[in-house]
Amino acid sequence: MAETPYRPTGGRHHVVVIGAGFGGLNAVKHLKGADVEITLIDKKNHHLFQPMLYQVATGLISAGEIAPSTRQVLRGQDNAHFVNGEVTDINLEKQTVTANLDEFERTFAYDSLIIAAGSGQSYFGNDHFAEFAPGMKTLDDALELRARILSAFEKAELTDDPAERERLLTFVIVGAGPTGVELTGQIAELANRSLSDAYSNYGTSAAKIYLLDGAPQVLPPFGKRLGRKAQRSLEKLGVDVRLNAMVTNVDADAVTYKDMKTEEITTIAGATKIWSAGVSASPLGKLVADQAGVESDRAGRVSVNEDLTVGEYSNVYIVGDMISLNRLPGVAQVAIQGGTHAAKLIEAKVDEESTANEKEAFDYFDRGSMAIISRFNAVMKIGKTEITGLPAWLAWLGLHASYLVGFRNRFVTVFNWLGNLVSRDRGHLNFTLQQRDARNIINKANEK
Repeated sequence: MAETPYRPTGGRHHVVVIGAGFGGLNAVKHLKGADVEITLIDKKNHHLFQPMLYQVATGLISAGEIAPSTRQVLRGQDNAHFVNGEVTDINLEKQTVTANLDEFERTFAYDSLIIAAGSGQSYFGNDHFAEFAPGMKTLDDALELRARILSAFEKAELTDDPAERERLLTFVIVGAGPTGVELTGQIAELANRSLSDAYSNYGTSAAKIYLLDGAPQVLPPFGKRLGRKAQRSLEKLGVDVRLNAMVTNVDADAVTYKDMKTEEITTIAGATKIWSAGVSASPLGKLVADQAGVESDRAGRVSVNEDLTVGEYSNVYIVGDMISLNRLPGVAQVAIQGGTHAAKLIEAKVDEESTANEKEAFDYFDRGSMAIISRFNAVMKIGKTEITGLPAWLAWLGLHASYLVGFRNRFVTVFNWLGNLVSRDRGHLNFTLQQRDARNIINKANEK
């Protein structure tokens, strides 16, 4: 006999939200006063503030500041219930969602469904690159990268072989979008400032840092002027920026790329490789697209209606990185505004006295793009307005601090930032071998 899908008691409209990221969490919060019961499901037990992962990876802040417990975030919302589990099935006809955590599984019945499962790293069909070049999408990724980066400096202290030390002190970042640029700038600051004079046998400023991208400019969405500005700033930090560089292979020892103009093949030997070149939507997107009879693109993004519903299913919404609509970018603001929009439409449907349009089209407001390059230096684009240097840097700090969840996290993060201004020391440069090696060990064990 099949298990009866779970539904909260009381008979209220049941909203299931998949994903506790920007889109899902904002949808849940907006529905706080609505006449609904909400079940929020996420395979992580925390809400992750992804734009600041690179600061965890380079020891500026601790993991807890950008990954508060989802249960604690929702503790004051009586109509929201959190489930820690990975969604393994969605059935649009039966209106059910199935999730499991290890050997425990439960199926939930829904009246409305919001899918905000986000995206993962894409290696463009070369998934074997991941073994040697971690991405930067999860807390595990950031902690692994911190361990790999710092471990390279530690190993360089132990060798007297100049060639081996050069290999250990070579860092190759693939992808010159905001994540790649911000991470590259922080690794350069680690080498040139934070770790300077920390080692006895060598100077960390000898580190070689490469930033590769197949595109012809740094930060393509920011425009050519800001892209050139960011590139020059990185080069002043000692970064070797190579554009039109299409990576063709990544292994334990090196990265190989082809120059898209000359077709010349170049190999860079280096111990630490980091991938930030592409994203792919959650596979749940294709699962839903196939059932709804709509298209999904190569990156797994689903074609949605103007109101963010899917096909003929007026009670199923997809938001954030998973949608293909009007060429919207995969940024946090799209998820935040999309989650709020879906929640507003559900609220209008359950409120019999509401006169709001239950099929109102999603109207995205572009709040601009920004990226930090180094201390006191950032780039920002809002419409046609372009801002660089200290003003953009201060704007980045203020905006990102304001979006962190919880007063404590904001306070501690700002305190860490201020500490880094007056001292070159960083308070979170610890790492463990488990953080460095566990992912590949687990993956190999699963393959067996």
